[in-house]
Amino acid sequence: MVVKRPSFIVLSQSAIAIVVLLVFFKQISVRGQSHKAGSIRRISDYSPYPKGILPSNLNSEVDRVLREIDTIEGRALARWHALPPPILTGQPPVLQNTGTEAIETLGELMLFDKNISPQKNEACASCHMPYAGFSGPIPSVNLTMIAYPGTAHFRAGKRTAQRHPYAPFFPVLQFNQEQGLFFGGNFWDLRASGYRLRVPDAEQAQGPPVDPLEMGFPDTACVALRLSAAGYRPLFEEVWGKGAFDIKFPRDAARICATPGGAFGADTTPVKLSPEDRTRATEVYDHWAQSIDSYEQSVQVSPFSSKFDAFTAGKYKFTPDEMAGYILFNGKGNCNSCHLDGRGTALKPDQTDTSSTAQVNPLFTCFGSANEGVPLNSSDAFYYETEPDAYGFTPNPYGFGYRDLGVGAFLRSGFASGPNPNESWKQYASTVDGQFQVSSLRDVALTPSQCPTTEAPGPYFQKEFSHNGYFKSLKQIVHFYNTRDKYAYPVTSGHCPAGTTEKVNCWPMAEVASNIDMTTGNLGLTGKEEDQILAFLKTLSDGFIKPYSNVDTFTGVCMRGGSAVTQGNENLIPTPPLPPCASAICGVALLPGPKQISAATGKALAQPTSPTSSAPRPGIVEGPEVEVAASYLTVIRWRINNPGGSPVHYGIVRYGTRSDRLTEMAESPIRLDPTHRTVLFRVRLTNLKEKVTYYFEADSMGADGKPDGEFTQIEKFALR
Repeated sequence: MVVKRPSFIVLSQSAIAIVVLLVFFKQISVRGQSHKAGSIRRISDYSPYPKGILPSNLNSEVDRVLREIDTIEGRALARWHALPPPILTGQPPVLQNTGTEAIETLGELMLFDKNISPQKNEACASCHMPYAGFSGPIPSVNLTMIAYPGTAHFRAGKRTAQRHPYAPFFPVLQFNQEQGLFFGGNFWDLRASGYRLRVPDAEQAQGPPVDPLEMGFPDTACVALRLSAAGYRPLFEEVWGKGAFDIKFPRDAARICATPGGAFGADTTPVKLSPEDRTRATEVYDHWAQSIDSYEQSVQVSPFSSKFDAFTAGKYKFTPDEMAGYILFNGKGNCNSCHLDGRGTALKPDQTDTSSTAQVNPLFTCFGSANEGVPLNSSDAFYYETEPDAYGFTPNPYGFGYRDLGVGAFLRSGFASGPNPNESWKQYASTVDGQFQVSSLRDVALTPSQCPTTEAPGPYFQKEFSHNGYFKSLKQIVHFYNTRDKYAYPVTSGHCPAGTTEKVNCWPMAEVASNIDMTTGNLGLTGKEEDQILAFLKTLSDGFIKPYSNVDTFTGVCMRGGSAVTQGNENLIPTPPLPPCASAICGVALLPGPKQISAATGKALAQPTSPTSSAPRPGIVEGPEVEVAASYLTVIRWRINNPGGSPVHYGIVRYGTRSDRLTEMAESPIRLDPTHRTVLFRVRLTNLKEKVTYYFEADSMGADGKPDGEFTQIEKFALR
């Protein structure tokens, strides 16, 4: 059966609907609350920020991106109209020949539709453009305010815009009981768990349209309302069925949907629908998400077309620096313990991986999460949004009392996160405080062709890296993993001691000190080796085998000058004195150092009997030794034979000022690889007293709670 598209009739109805909505919108005026009773403020007036947070060219850059979005939307419309007539056949019915391209094109049209926001001024793509690897498209925002402004200018969120490529391949969030770890989910904090649609990427697409700091609708039904008036409505009905928009919206729906979220208090369904119509509107919202996921899975977004893909197919030979970086990635740099490449890891300097590729399309992620000890970034606009806007909405009433606990906040259903759909997960919240998604490294270095790198002196495209944008170049983030503990100082960002340079030989303390991953922090890489890892990371950018779709749409200006080592330091904003973490965020004050509870159970660990000094040490092959010794940070390290089991293990150090009373305890996680013969443990001790001698012993356990049974003898060290 050939299905004819009733494009003239439906488009005419859509045009009428748009005209009606535009007239209605023009007639309404938005009145809100402000600091002065009875006054009226426009949403564009919201700017509680100090100097240096909002870039001076913000308005013109937002306008530039909207023009680029229109270009891509036009291309997608042309592709839709070029599709042959659909053939609906089979049982169950399938759009034969055109179904895949139809749903992917529908998702693309949605992603670049700026009408899916109250003010019709923001699309998903406003924060995710192709030429930036579908991450943030405005260099000055990446350099300053971190999160992108939402439909209500200038509210802003708290985290960087994550890349879309390969996100559809993340599995449904699950707690692996045997390994004691969470895997899967989307968003930095994994809150798009996939519990309902069973596709985390689709559930991620349902977040921004109703986030008051982003696209900002007050009700999910607003998406159905706007899609019902979209020019591509016939394509939606072709894919999902003609009865999809049989919804009786109330007369005030247009007014409500033109009002940013946060204006209706705790009411998340201000568009009042019958139960039947609410169900239909929710189905439309689900189809919105599924369509966008289809586009993000497509070869336009996730094409596996990088140099690395050509290399695994035997069609490209790495340059000497790229190959050296690849070996370091899998060996001395230990990047592959989290960002899996489908081959072995943790090679020694004199080893070469000669194994066959186990996975020809690796995603360079383990689907897990980690806390790398990233400092608090006081340039993040979210910390300053402590005042109500014109609608009486206050994004962050806690100011610098807010701490981003990442996955831990989600498991608690905490502030600025999302509801946890699985009560049994909550008990593990403290074990994942400060952890964020291990994102795919694919396209991390992708930039517009006229700005061929992310690194100064350029010409370069300014990106931002990590969940809070603290790092402004890939060089900085590799250097951080390499030297975090070597150059650790008990200061916040902007306050490094005289004679040091932040991000060079001074790393401020972690925003969240619990659960810091000790796999990295003192890797011993040279500057050249860091650069070689960068050379390898650039081979993960799509567009080598064939041009990356829509990468040519950047019309902005490249940056020039400076050094990748200190890139962006001129924009550092000194962190003000930090209050304790607000009780509404942390529940109780964060521990000042490593967590002192079991990683697996959340309960206090028992104090096992220590071996005597003459007891054998069957598994200890090196150490223990004191790697760093200071009151604010001491690191104990030792190496044992690989115990196997869980991919995450915890080094445990019990310590005290008397050898017969080791009353204090610290734990630090590391990631191990089963192909490596030995495992290096590194444990952080903080807030020690100067001019005191400490005694300690060390052992380890898997994240599943199983002890490795390898005790060290009692040793001692003194702080001077």
